[in-house]
Order: sequence, then structure tokens, then C-alpha cells
Amino acid sequence: MTDKAHTGISRRKLLLSSAAAFFVAAAGTAGATIIRGAAPFKPFDYNPPETLGPGGWYFFTAEEATAVEAMVSRIIPADNLSVSGKDAGCAVFIDRQLAGSYGTFERLYMKGPFMAGTPEQGDQSELVPQQRYRIGLAAINAHCRSANGKAFAELSEADQDAVLKGLESGEIKLDGIDSKMFFGQLLSNTMEGFFGDPIYGGNRDMVSWRMIGFPGARYDYRDYVERHNEKIDLPPLSIAGRPEWTARN
Repeated sequence: MTDKAHTGISRRKLLLSSAAAFFVAAAGTAGATIIRGAAPFKPFDYNPPETLGPGGWYFFTAEEATAVEAMVSRIIPADNLSVSGKDAGCAVFIDRQLAGSYGTFERLYMKGPFMAGTPEQGDQSELVPQQRYRIGLAAINAHCRSANGKAFAELSEADQDAVLKGLESGEIKLDGIDSKMFFGQLLSNTMEGFFGDPIYGGNRDMVSWRMIGFPGARYDYRDYVERHNEKIDLPPLSIAGRPEWTARN
């Protein structure tokens, strides 16, 4: 028993001393360099983000795009703080995401079986985002035409709000898709488009970042780490190196 315990202690000491020796050696050869100012490389040289160019719709049909622009404008209406969700490019952001790998959940496991889960288990639907929007938008316009004789985008703002509230609560039932799930998808994507980096098509002119005072995706904030309770008065900067100040004053 004594020999086994002694062997265990010896091994433990050996492992600890070996690990310590490794880190000391690594620290001695790391040769860390502090870089200040502009980064000495171009963003995404080796792993560019998935983006699509400006102009036109890549996934939405004209009718779908009109409906989504109306929806994001009611979720984020224009006020004295910012422009509307439409003018901020939220619909463009959603369109570009749906046209890419996100639209098909390319990077997620999407084989069955599919069954309802608990709220803690999250999304369990077999529908990928492309299907959710295609089915959901068609079903919403069909509901609006049946109830009001008009497509969603043609309704008054008050009626549009009523439809969105009905989707959020589940009071409005849609053919082919759960209305609450569709609203949750739309709300989440609208927020992502409003607050995400402009490189993905939303947050036009960095309107949301300027609204909340976010300096953007800058390379180095070390000069500000110890400056607590102080406003960082820096214009926002995109991760793609877009102009720091593109707002129209």
C-alpha cells in the first residue's frame, strides 16, 4: 500500500514539474510583440466572411421583400434615435443570410427524427430558415388577404402591428408553420441585422452603433482597458475596414 501511494505521489510530482518546465520554456521562446495603431494585416486575409454584394434581392421575391421590409419597419419604427428597420437594411441582411449557408442550416445536423421539445431544448423544427420565410410570408399574406382583403405591406401601420402581435402570441394560425416560431425567427434576424456589422448588409451607416455609442470592431482597445466609467468617444469601425464615419450629418 505504501509503495502504491509513493508511486502515485511521484507520478503527480513528475507531471507537475514537466508541465511547469514546458510553460517556462514556452514563455522564454514566445517573443511576444506589442502592436499599436493599425493592424499589420488585412481583415479576413485567410478566412473571409460569407457576404454578398449590394443591389437586388438574392433570396426574396419582390413580394416577399416588400412584406419583410414592412415587418422590420414595424419591429423597429423610425424615431428620434434611429431610422427604421427597413432603412437600416434589416431586410437586406435577412435576404443575404437566407441566400447563404445560414439559409439552409448547412452547418447544423438536420436529420430526423423531429419532435416537439421543451422550451429548454430550443428549436426542434425540421424547417430551415429558407423554408420558414418562404412558407411563413406566403401564409401571412394569405391570412391578411382573407381577413382584410390586402397583403401585409398594404395594411395600415395599426393593422400591421395587430398582425405581428397575433403572430407573437400565437393567436393567428398559419398554414404550414407555427406562427410563434416564425415571429421569433423574424424578430431575432431583425435584431441581428440592426446591430450586426455592416459588412453583412444591415446596420446601414452603422446607425445602431452610433446610437448606442459602440466604437465597433477595432483592433486594439488596450489603451482604454483601465479607463473606467469614461465615454469612449470614437467613431465606429467595421470589421471589414470600412470608413470609420459614413454618416450623413
